[in-house]
Amino acid sequence: MRIRFFLIVVMVTAITIEGHVDVSARSQAGTAGLEAADAAFKDAKFAEAEKLYAKVVAQDPKSYRAVLHLGRIALLSNKLAEAQKWLTAAVALNPDETTPKALLAEVYYRMDAFDRSAPLFAAVGRDVKSKKLASFKNVVPYQIEGGPQVSHLKFVHTDPLPLLKVKVNGGDEVNFLIDTGGGEVLIDTEFAKKIGAADFGVEQGTFGGDLKADTGQGRIDSITLGDFVVKNVPVGILSTRRFAAAARGKQVDGIIGTVLLYHFISTLDYANGELVLRRRTKENLRQIEQEAGAAKPVVVPFWMAGDHLMLAWGTVNKSNPVLLFVDTGAAGIGFTGPQSILDQAGIKLAVGSETVGTGGGGAVKMVPFNIDELTLGEAKERDLIGVFGPFPASMELKNGFRIAGLISHQFFRPYSVTFDFDGMKIYLKRKPTT
Repeated sequence: MRIRFFLIVVMVTAITIEGHVDVSARSQAGTAGLEAADAAFKDAKFAEAEKLYAKVVAQDPKSYRAVLHLGRIALLSNKLAEAQKWLTAAVALNPDETTPKALLAEVYYRMDAFDRSAPLFAAVGRDVKSKKLASFKNVVPYQIEGGPQVSHLKFVHTDPLPLLKVKVNGGDEVNFLIDTGGGEVLIDTEFAKKIGAADFGVEQGTFGGDLKADTGQGRIDSITLGDFVVKNVPVGILSTRRFAAAARGKQVDGIIGTVLLYHFISTLDYANGELVLRRRTKENLRQIEQEAGAAKPVVVPFWMAGDHLMLAWGTVNKSNPVLLFVDTGAAGIGFTGPQSILDQAGIKLAVGSETVGTGGGGAVKMVPFNIDELTLGEAKERDLIGVFGPFPASMELKNGFRIAGLISHQFFRPYSVTFDFDGMKIYLKRKPTT
């Protein structure tokens, strides 16, 4: 209310006796509006920030900062046509800046418009990614073939992480983990050589504990998921066989991440031990909503940063609401986060309890702790295991707002979890206790 009142006062007092607008006062109003919008964005109040930035643009259509953030918020909301409009305008307003180009590259990437995304990735220095995407010229990426509307893939096992049987390039069945903490499909380095996957070079990625590792940029002809065959799939190439501990000792030849999952209406049904993939159609979305209405699941709005950071509000030990990264791939735990959320939640680390885990970048030091209560939206679980160490400290404030931790496997274990990337909602249906 104070912000609105202040803006109204400034706008009214900006009228001179002669009836002309005082440019200096209008400039002050615009500055105040930007500061209010920036504050809302920093607090991850995206709807409020969007309205405030829109007011600034209504006064000054050439406000680069406001236009850029309207594009950023639209991308977070997965409103891709709107994001394209604003970010194209931001590039035109400030053609030397890399940020709007990087965000616009992400827009076209999510649209599967690789021909438009590739030159933008090149413009921001991601030449290897650009080369990979450019290789999809004249083919449709993520082309889904198969007769049914839905396919059910039974888990080999659900714990410590869900493991599936898939086929790559029409070959024999191999083991893939599921991890929404990852972006593109990952395939193992040796497996990539075996199947002759295209390899365009490496980029450096950031993994658990802020460790860095080179990740190959590649491409496969197809991946078979139950009754669906998905053709022309970009992949990352990384040693995944080292994650055998998360597969009960079985060889892991790849990992399914969020990018493949968002080409479907995807359900990780932990309660019934299966991955359910539905074609991403309006009819299937309506069916999901109808089923949700009858079942009364918890419905959690989410946003998405980058190609896979699904973000939703939750609490840790009855903290104030914080933004959490929905990363299902942390085996055996419910949560990890930075020191700031431990302080906020009143969590003390036990001296001498350090262990070591395996992440994408190598060995990660971890200190376990107990969580009394963890929530995501209205979904609530108690007595979970947390660890300090794997959460990349650089992630907390990297996006211009705070990500206070990631919520993972142990929390979701009692649920059927459905991701709707059109409505940007997560449906959490808990299995009834007997």
